Amino acid sequence: MAEKIKSFFQKKIKDEKFKHAGKGQKLNEPSSSAPSSSKPANIPKRHEPTEEARVAGKATLARLEGQKTSAPKLNTSYAAIQARVKKELEQEKLALESEMALGQEKTTKQEDPEPHILAVSGVYYQCPMISDEVLDKKKWFDRIEEFLTAQLVDDEAGLSACLVIRSCNDGIEKINTCVDTLCKYLDNIRNDPSEAKYWKIRMSNKIFQEKVKPFKGSMELLKAAGFVPKVLMHQDKEEDFLVWDPDRSTVENLTTLIDALKSSESVQLQLDRNVHVLLPSQAAVRSELPSQFFVLSAEDIKREQTEKSKAVERSQMLMTQAMREKLMKDKERKYKFTLVRIRFPDNIILQGTFAVSENYQEVVQFVQQHLSNDKFPFYLITATREKLTEADFEKSLETLNLVPAVVLTFFWDTNSNTEAPSQYLKEETLNLLQSM
Repeated sequence: MAEKIKSFFQKKIKDEKFKHAGKGQKLNEPSSSAPSSSKPANIPKRHEPTEEARVAGKATLARLEGQKTSAPKLNTSYAAIQARVKKELEQEKLALESEMALGQEKTTKQEDPEPHILAVSGVYYQCPMISDEVLDKKKWFDRIEEFLTAQLVDDEAGLSACLVIRSCNDGIEKINTCVDTLCKYLDNIRNDPSEAKYWKIRMSNKIFQEKVKPFKGSMELLKAAGFVPKVLMHQDKEEDFLVWDPDRSTVENLTTLIDALKSSESVQLQLDRNVHVLLPSQAAVRSELPSQFFVLSAEDIKREQTEKSKAVERSQMLMTQAMREKLMKDKERKYKFTLVRIRFPDNIILQGTFAVSENYQEVVQFVQQHLSNDKFPFYLITATREKLTEADFEKSLETLNLVPAVVLTFFWDTNSNTEAPSQYLKEETLNLLQSM
């Protein structure tokens, strides 16, 4: 069934691309560039824009033209980047020397600190099963629902409905209950197709109302299974039912849908690394993390600060093992994502977003894929001069305390008897250098 779901997605994506490929043409027909002798279709008259629209359009064009001429293209050649880094380091050194020379003569007036901005604008995902887009989670949920819902009208509507149920509803336990209930409906018919009482589902039934009907995809699944709405007598009054029609489905079809319901999973999203390349000055000011990185809200974090005052009391009281484990779990739930920055010997900084549950090996592979030679032997060191090794590969970033943000220093492995590279990051990565 997993292979069937995979081929289902491949077919649907192929169909989507085909739909947008334009009108087809027979091999023996002249190309579209040749003049046609047929009578042209009636083209509707174009409405002239209003005066306000004209003014707005001119203003937009003027602004764009101004941007084209006033904003020079960023030079991302390695030599230019190195020159910028060298200039920044010299300016930083001069500023530090000037500050030390002033000493006690420093004025009491303090300069305003440089404004801090977000290191990343948010957390983004990819979904290769659907498209090549990079979107935030909410937009992806809408996109997935839109894609799957569009498939509920074809021959594979049942499989689409299973994926809608798994992917477009909230609460894993409630979803599992819905799936179990649907499987029971279908299983009763499959095991005893001659028993008419299994053919009917009373729509006012409490179980149906609470565990099935509210879930997206559930009604489409029952329709694909052969159920049709009917009004029947029940306890001397008419009521709405869903009734299984053997002419619209087969026992084999029910078996297929049961297997699909049990084996299907929600459409998975992949965390996008949101790769950035930064100069030291850029990294210094881009230090704030977006709220998506934290499990707790700002108010919760403030409340937690007040709880720290009670830490001494807790440390002095006798605690059970269960109490200690609960405190550890509460601590681990603070962060969902972490921002990893790799500082190279040439002072260029590579940045990526990771889930705190990911292993350290993922960071190593991230660095490798952006090196000018992915075979370069290297290791990373933390701010506390701790060397991370292969022994840490399977440890999570949370376990290694590399959260919610960390700067790791890249070191060339001199024991490898390999010459150090003249350039660490590949050109495609350097082209991502952020403009100021």
